[in-house]
Order: sequence, then structure tokens, then C-alpha cells
Amino acid sequence: MPQEGQARKEMRGRDKPGRGDELRSTIVIPNYNGMKYIENCLVSLAKEPALVIVVDNGSSDGSRELVREKFPSVRLLALDQNYGFCGAVNRGIEESGREKIPYVILLNNDTVVEPGFVRALEHALDQDESAFSGAARMVNLYHPELIDDAGDYYCALGWAFAVGKDKPAAAYRHPREIFSACGGACIYRRGILEQIGLLDEHHFAYLEDVDIGYRAKIHGYRNLYVPEAVVRHAGSGVSGSRHNDFKVRLSAKNSVYLVYKNMPPVQILLNLPFLLAGFSVKTLFFLKKGLVKSWLQGTAQGLRLACSKKGREKRVRFAAPRFPAYARIQWELWRNLWYRIRL
Repeated sequence: MPQEGQARKEMRGRDKPGRGDELRSTIVIPNYNGMKYIENCLVSLAKEPALVIVVDNGSSDGSRELVREKFPSVRLLALDQNYGFCGAVNRGIEESGREKIPYVILLNNDTVVEPGFVRALEHALDQDESAFSGAARMVNLYHPELIDDAGDYYCALGWAFAVGKDKPAAAYRHPREIFSACGGACIYRRGILEQIGLLDEHHFAYLEDVDIGYRAKIHGYRNLYVPEAVVRHAGSGVSGSRHNDFKVRLSAKNSVYLVYKNMPPVQILLNLPFLLAGFSVKTLFFLKKGLVKSWLQGTAQGLRLACSKKGREKRVRFAAPRFPAYARIQWELWRNLWYRIRL
């Protein structure tokens, strides 16, 4: 996590959000060399009722300077290096805490929001006090008739997957409960963040949104899909492709860590046959893709993290009063396995 001396606030005129007491959300946008996308993203937010904070992870492509020069109403927080998606988001959430705004919206820099995005997310959480998060309907930036993400599920194989990926967007217009909200475009309730903690920076990037949604569910909260909030998403805007060494290695590490961190030992044993099957299938998949070395290296890193002191400190401790929540989660893990097979 960056310290105060490692970050520089670009605050010229930015302490005043400009919309007074009606603001109920802070939008946190992590940016790392996002020159190709960041301007269109911020233009689309111009009429949305929210305080916008861009957290720059030490960009060198001029995107930080572009934000400073073209968007004086945006609060820019410039970090000295790349702290990953998690580090940037957490710094933005902490920076916005003094505003006492009840909701935090995470948004990727390679997105364009459609009008009413903020109010739709807010309304969903207003209507359900048990909800921790709400996921926007993410459609493909270049083919908006196709879904990019309509909420995330997690299954007993140890796989997280986006619902509706590359399928007709018209089929995903109905709200429902999901396992977790994709961090590329979602809303969190700040009060629950203060209870369960912020994003786990051991992830750096990838699966951190599944982890925080998982933690919320263990505490008895719900995660929702909000189809009225629409975002167009380029996808892999920073990493460059759906599968690459960087993404595969981090995803493998975080997949192992996610299981260790959130499942009690008995639940790990219960799911072990499924988890081993899931690992085997993934190994064969990445062998075919020519990325098996990155997959295995990441898996080894995940095991080391789980066995380390810092990994153990982040583990969610089992508490008997939460048994009903664990039982519901286990049912979802099995049910979502069926959903995964059907896709």
C-alpha cells in the first residue's frame, strides 16, 4: 500500500465536487498507461452525479498529464509506481473517505458509461439493505449487442467466470443475485467495506473482486446484478489480451490464494475432488495455449503465499455463527458448477 510520501495529489480546484450534498457515490478509476481509453471514459462521466477520482499507477504514457490538463473537476491522485489494481483502488477509497459519501463505484479506465449509470447502481443498493455490491451490465465496447460481463459466478472447480460472455446482451436485462460483482464496473457500500476490509493487495490484480464478494457473502451480505447500469468495456485494455503470461501467472496465484483464504479446512476437503479436477483441466488448457509454464509458476506462487505469514494473516477465520452463510455459499459453488458446464 503506498504511503503518504509515495503519492502526490493533483488537487487544483478538486476539493469541491461541484454537485453539493446530492453526491452519494465516489467513482474510483485506477489508471496505468491508459492514454488510449481514459479520455473517453472521463467524458462519459461528465454528467454523472459523483465525485470522480483517478488514481494513477505511475503512468509514463502521458495519460496522467491528460487528466490533469483536460479534466480539472476530476481529482487526480498520482502514485509513484504501479501498485496494481488493488493498491490504486484502495488508495482511492481511502482518499474519498473524508467525503462521507456512502457508496464507492469502481470503474476501469477502458470503459464508457451510458447515461444513468450512477443512479441505477445507487438505486439497486438503496432498495436492498442486505446488498454489499451491484454489478453493472458490461457490454463489448466495439460490439455493444454482446455481453462482456453480466455478473460473476464462482464454482466448486475453483473457477470464476463472467456470466453471458460474448452472448446477446438482450438476454441479460433482468436483475438477479450473483456471486460477486466484476470490479471493472460495480458499486460497493462503504459501510460494509469498513466492516470486511478493502481489496486484498496480495492479489495485485485479478480475482480481487471475487475475493471481496466472497468475504461479503461470508458475513451474510448479497451481491446483485444491475442491468439498468450499462457500461461499454474494451476488455484487456492494459494487459493486452485475454490470455498472456502476466494475466495467467497472476490468475493462477490468486486462484489458489482465494480458496485458501476463504474456505475453512473442512470446506476445502469437501471440494478437493472438484478443485483438483479444475486445476487439471486448466493445466491442459494452458498447455494447449503454450502458457502452461506461467500457469504452474503462478500456482506455485499461490501455494507459497498461502503458506506464508502474510497469507495466513489475511485468512478469513471460521466462526460458528456464520455457518448458515457458509452453507449457502457451498450450495452456490455446486449450483454454479452446473451453470459453468452449461455455458
